[in-house]
Amino acid sequence: AAELRDEKLFRQPESNHLGDCPICFLPLPLGHQKSVMQSCCGKIICMGCDYANTLVHQREARLQQTCPFCRSPLPNTQEANKNQMKRVEKNDPVAIREIGSKYYNNGDRERAFEYFKKAAELGDASAHHELSIMYQKGEGVEKDEKKELFHLVEAAI
Repeated sequence: AAELRDEKLFRQPESNHLGDCPICFLPLPLGHQKSVMQSCCGKIICMGCDYANTLVHQREARLQQTCPFCRSPLPNTQEANKNQMKRVEKNDPVAIREIGSKYYNNGDRERAFEYFKKAAELGDASAHHELSIMYQKGEGVEKDEKKELFHLVEAAI
């Protein structure tokens, strides 16, 4: 059992856990700051495709920007939040993690922990990584080296 776990842990993946950009088919960058989740269709695209879409809209002087993937008009902030909450209600781990990230960045570590925990339970590797950082730093939870290591291993596998 230990050998199988080690094999899973140290095997080099063909792609990263985030997958590929659905537009250019290049692997999505590991930093979440280098990709963006579209609130209309829920697709995560690389910043390069998002930037190219912005340039096209500027060049063609369109009044309303559209999603580079589904081509629907981008929703306003209130509609985007409503769309994201619909995805959270459907137990989409990426949407749940994104809500957790918003709370984390706004300083609400306890709520962020709850969302990260739920996303991790649904199998989101990035949520496991975020939980390991929270356990390491003791942000929103007590420092716990065993839980930190557990979530790091889960994120790696």
